[in-house]
Amino acid sequence: MTSHIWPSGGRHLWPSGGTSAAQTHARGHLVYAASGILAVHTERGTSIVPANRVAWTPAEFTHDHRAHGDTDMRIVFLAPSLARLLPERPAVFLASGLAREVLLALTGPGNYDDATPGYRRPARARLLRVLVDELREAHEQPLHLPEPRDDRLRAVARMLYETPADNATLAELGRTIGASPRTLSRLFRTELGMTFYEWRTQLRVYHALVLLADGRDTTQTAHACGWANPSGFIAAFSAIIGTTPGRYRADRSASPSPVVASPG
Repeated sequence: MTSHIWPSGGRHLWPSGGTSAAQTHARGHLVYAASGILAVHTERGTSIVPANRVAWTPAEFTHDHRAHGDTDMRIVFLAPSLARLLPERPAVFLASGLAREVLLALTGPGNYDDATPGYRRPARARLLRVLVDELREAHEQPLHLPEPRDDRLRAVARMLYETPADNATLAELGRTIGASPRTLSRLFRTELGMTFYEWRTQLRVYHALVLLADGRDTTQTAHACGWANPSGFIAAFSAIIGTTPGRYRADRSASPSPVVASPG
């Protein structure tokens, strides 16, 4: 991994599969993947951050990151006066074109390359305010997998994480772990805030993003994630991500790829 860190932010170039240690920060921060995909894990669960999302982690929240595909991760720390304008919990926002360009500008080479002019403090403050205003106007659009607490839900989640293409019904999964489908259905709603079908769809789209980042095509990805045909996959993916898998792959291919150095 290649890293550049400065007081107001940073840039990490991660190899695919790279992970960070669990950490906390005294200031809240925004994270954006200029290329690749990030998974941000907190005690609340795992948020997936593809290229059209921005993740917000408030101050003092323990978190860690995982990269899928070679990932160009940009970080912007916010002063308390700006952080208080965003939620007091982790959140994921849709990244407008303007928000994306501001994030890239704030984390560009002017911060770590002496040959490149950077922003003066007043200009940087104005850009940060524009960025926060853009996020406040954007809808939260999380691709979020809440962390189960109940042991029975944990068992179901573990099985489907390992085999996302498994089409077992809730009743069949329940028989495997010794719980009734009615109990599991209730737990999904009360503990995770979604139905089993919604949770499994989120999980499958998460896995789909990882496979697309690794170069799989739409048909391969659909079958690997449990869809019987690509059209069902395309509809579910588009409903959650906001674009088709093919267009998402094309957009990612058009983005500049990071040069990832070997560790050390």
